[in-house]
Amino acid sequence: MFYPDYKNSIVNLTSSILKAFNSKSSYQPLKELNDLKNRKNIILLLIDGLGYEYIQKYGQDSELKKHCLKKITSVFPSTTASAVTALETGVAPQQHGITGWFMFLKEIGVLTKILPFKARYGGQLFTDEKIERKDIFTEKRIADKIKSSSFILYPEHIVDEKVNKRSKKLLSYKNLNNLFLQIKRLVKSSDKRKYIYAYWDGFDALCHENGCNSKKVKKHFEQLDKKILSLSKSFKEGNISLIITADHGLIDTTQKSRKIFLKNHPKLIETLTMPLSGEPRVAYCYVHPNRTKYFEKYVHNNLSHCCEMYKSEDLLNKGVFGIGKLNSNLIDRIGDYILVMKENYIIKDFLMTEKEEFHIGNHGGTSKEEMFVPLIRFDC
Repeated sequence: MFYPDYKNSIVNLTSSILKAFNSKSSYQPLKELNDLKNRKNIILLLIDGLGYEYIQKYGQDSELKKHCLKKITSVFPSTTASAVTALETGVAPQQHGITGWFMFLKEIGVLTKILPFKARYGGQLFTDEKIERKDIFTEKRIADKIKSSSFILYPEHIVDEKVNKRSKKLLSYKNLNNLFLQIKRLVKSSDKRKYIYAYWDGFDALCHENGCNSKKVKKHFEQLDKKILSLSKSFKEGNISLIITADHGLIDTTQKSRKIFLKNHPKLIETLTMPLSGEPRVAYCYVHPNRTKYFEKYVHNNLSHCCEMYKSEDLLNKGVFGIGKLNSNLIDRIGDYILVMKENYIIKDFLMTEKEEFHIGNHGGTSKEEMFVPLIRFDC
C-alpha cells in the first residue's frame, strides 16, 4: 500500500504555483518547478484519472511520457472529490475537509454526494435550501488566492447556475476541442500574467465504464497526447509553462469475487449507525459505540483477506490526510473506522433506492495505480 508523500504530491505542485504568484502555502513546493516565478503564463491541465502507471504501461512513445519529470502522489483518499479540491485550493484534505464522493455532513445532518452537492438519497440540490457551495467548500480556490489574472475551465455539465456558478473566472467548455481553443484564447486575451486551471474528465469516465486496459481508453489517451502536443506548439515562444497532472489513477475490478456486497454481511451492518461513506476502495464506517469490539472482530475474521482496518483517528494521526492545521469538520467526516481495500477489491452498500452496479475502473485506494500521478511539463 502507498500513502501520500506530502513533500512530493499534487499539493506540493500547487504550492509551487502559489509561490510563483507570491502567495503563501503551508506545503513545500517542488524543486522541479522552482523557476515558475519567471514564467509569464502558467497553465495547469488536470486530466482526471491519468495515473503515472498508465503512462508507463501504455504511453511508452507518447509526448506525455517524454515530458514527464517524475511521479508524485495524490492525496488520501486518491479520489476526485478529495484530489481535485486539493488541486483547486492548494491544500490537502486535512485542511479542505472533502473526504470522498459520499460524505456525512454533520452540520446539515445528511449523507451526501458531495460533488453534485445533494443528498445521497433524493435529487434536490442543497442550494435549493439556501446552502451554498462556499458553506461546505470553505477553502478558497487558488484562482481567488492569487492577485494575477486567473481562470478556471470546467465542462458544461459541472458549471451551472446554482452550485458552480459561471463567472469571469469560472468558465465552461463544450468538448475537448473547445477546451483547448479556450485555453489558447485566454492566453492571447491580454499581455497580463495569467494562471489558467483546466479540468478534463473524459479519460476518467471511459476508465470507469470500460476499464483502464480497454481499447477505448487507449485511443482516447492517444488523442489527448496529440492534442496536448499541438497545444504546446501553438504558443510558440510565449514564455508559458503547461503543467499536466492527474488527481488519481484507477485500478480495474472485473472479478465477481473481488466485489464485496455489504448486504452479504448482515452482522456487520448491525454494528453500523449509517451506510458506508467515502469510496468503494476506502470506506468510512460509523460504528455503534457499544459494538466496536464486535465490529473489529467481524472484519478481522471475515474481511481481512480483502481490506486493512484502521481506527480513523490512527490514520489521521499518521498524516495520510495532510499535515498541519486540521479542518474543524474533518473528524466527523471520516467515521470511526476506515477500511482500506487490498489489491483490487471494492466494497459497496446500496440504499433501497439505488441500483446495484459497480464501475470496472475504480479509485480512492492506496495501490500504485491509484496513488501515483505524473508531473508533466511543456515549456513553450
